[in-house]
Amino acid sequence: MRKYQRGVSIGALLGICAVLIVGALIGLKLAPVYIEYFQIKKSVAAVALAGGASVGEVRKSFDKRAQVDEIVSITGEDLEITKDGGDLVITFAYPMKVHLFGNVSVLFDFAGSSKGR
Repeated sequence: MRKYQRGVSIGALLGICAVLIVGALIGLKLAPVYIEYFQIKKSVAAVALAGGASVGEVRKSFDKRAQVDEIVSITGEDLEITKDGGDLVITFAYPMKVHLFGNVSVLFDFAGSSKGR
Protein backbone atom coordinates (compact mmCIF):
# COMPACT_ATOMS: atom_id res chain seq x y z
CA MET A 1 0.00 0.00 0.00
CA ARG A 2 1.36 3.40 -0.99
CA LYS A 3 1.63 6.08 1.62
CA TYR A 4 2.52 8.96 -0.68
CA GLN A 5 1.85 9.56 -4.33
CA ARG A 6 4.57 11.15 -6.39
CA GLY A 7 4.36 13.09 -9.64
CA VAL A 8 3.06 16.26 -11.20
CA SER A 9 -0.61 17.13 -11.10
CA ILE A 10 -2.46 17.93 -14.31
CA GLY A 11 -2.81 21.58 -13.25
CA ALA A 12 0.91 21.98 -12.71
CA LEU A 13 1.62 20.25 -16.01
CA LEU A 14 -0.72 22.63 -17.86
CA GLY A 15 0.86 25.61 -16.10
CA ILE A 16 4.36 24.53 -17.09
CA CYS A 17 3.23 23.97 -20.69
CA ALA A 18 1.58 27.42 -20.81
CA VAL A 19 4.78 29.12 -19.58
CA LEU A 20 6.88 27.22 -22.13
CA ILE A 21 4.51 28.10 -24.98
CA VAL A 22 4.46 31.80 -24.09
CA GLY A 23 8.26 31.80 -23.83
CA ALA A 24 8.56 30.10 -27.21
CA LEU A 25 6.19 32.57 -28.87
CA ILE A 26 8.13 35.54 -27.50
CA GLY A 27 11.38 33.94 -28.62
CA LEU A 28 9.99 33.41 -32.13
CA LYS A 29 9.06 37.09 -32.36
CA LEU A 30 12.44 38.33 -31.10
CA ALA A 31 14.74 35.92 -32.96
CA PRO A 32 14.41 37.59 -36.42
CA VAL A 33 15.46 40.94 -34.95
CA TYR A 34 18.69 39.47 -33.58
CA ILE A 35 19.32 37.49 -36.76
CA GLU A 36 19.09 40.70 -38.80
CA TYR A 37 21.41 42.51 -36.36
CA PHE A 38 24.07 39.83 -36.77
CA GLN A 39 23.65 39.95 -40.57
CA ILE A 40 24.21 43.72 -40.43
CA LYS A 41 27.36 43.24 -38.34
CA LYS A 42 28.65 40.62 -40.78
CA SER A 43 27.95 42.83 -43.80
CA VAL A 44 29.56 45.88 -42.20
CA ALA A 45 32.68 43.86 -41.33
CA ALA A 46 32.90 42.48 -44.88
CA VAL A 47 32.49 45.92 -46.45
CA ALA A 48 35.14 47.35 -44.11
CA LEU A 49 37.59 44.58 -45.07
CA ALA A 50 36.95 45.09 -48.76
CA GLY A 51 37.50 48.82 -48.35
CA GLY A 52 36.64 51.35 -50.96
CA ALA A 53 38.06 54.46 -52.53
CA SER A 54 35.19 56.69 -51.48
CA VAL A 55 32.38 56.87 -48.98
CA GLY A 56 29.85 56.51 -51.79
CA GLU A 57 31.40 53.24 -52.93
CA VAL A 58 31.28 51.87 -49.38
CA ARG A 59 27.60 52.82 -49.06
CA LYS A 60 26.77 51.21 -52.42
CA SER A 61 28.65 48.06 -51.45
CA PHE A 62 26.68 47.81 -48.20
CA ASP A 63 23.39 48.41 -50.03
CA LYS A 64 24.17 45.55 -52.43
CA ARG A 65 24.95 43.21 -49.52
CA ALA A 66 21.83 44.38 -47.69
CA GLN A 67 19.69 43.58 -50.70
CA VAL A 68 21.10 40.04 -50.91
CA ASP A 69 20.77 39.45 -47.14
CA GLU A 70 17.31 41.10 -47.02
CA ILE A 71 18.38 43.74 -44.50
CA VAL A 72 15.63 46.35 -44.21
CA SER A 73 16.42 48.09 -40.91
CA ILE A 74 19.24 50.29 -42.19
CA THR A 75 20.67 51.42 -45.50
CA GLY A 76 24.05 52.63 -46.64
CA GLU A 77 23.00 56.19 -45.80
CA ASP A 78 22.65 55.22 -42.11
CA LEU A 79 26.31 54.17 -41.84
CA GLU A 80 28.96 56.41 -40.31
CA ILE A 81 32.20 55.88 -42.21
CA THR A 82 35.56 57.09 -40.88
CA LYS A 83 39.23 56.26 -41.24
CA ASP A 84 41.36 55.26 -38.25
CA GLY A 85 45.04 55.06 -39.07
CA GLY A 86 44.43 53.93 -42.62
CA ASP A 87 41.76 51.39 -41.62
CA LEU A 88 38.16 51.89 -42.63
CA VAL A 89 35.81 52.04 -39.63
CA ILE A 90 32.08 51.70 -40.21
CA THR A 91 29.65 52.25 -37.34
CA PHE A 92 25.88 51.97 -37.21
CA ALA A 93 23.08 52.43 -34.70
CA TYR A 94 19.35 51.96 -35.05
CA PRO A 95 16.27 51.32 -32.90
CA MET A 96 13.92 48.40 -33.51
CA LYS A 97 10.44 48.10 -32.01
CA VAL A 98 8.85 44.65 -31.90
CA HIS A 99 5.14 44.26 -31.14
CA LEU A 100 4.54 41.24 -28.89
CA PHE A 101 0.82 41.20 -28.10
CA GLY A 102 -1.93 43.63 -27.10
CA ASN A 103 -0.29 46.86 -26.12
CA VAL A 104 3.05 45.25 -25.21
CA SER A 105 6.11 46.01 -27.32
CA VAL A 106 9.86 45.64 -26.90
CA LEU A 107 12.28 48.37 -28.00
CA PHE A 108 15.85 47.46 -28.93
CA ASP A 109 18.69 49.96 -29.51
CA PHE A 110 21.26 48.19 -31.66
CA ALA A 111 24.71 49.59 -32.35
CA GLY A 112 27.85 48.13 -33.82
CA SER A 113 31.14 48.85 -35.49
CA SER A 114 33.52 47.16 -37.86
CA LYS A 115 36.45 48.00 -35.59
CA GLY A 116 35.60 45.45 -32.87
CA ARG A 117 34.96 42.58 -35.31
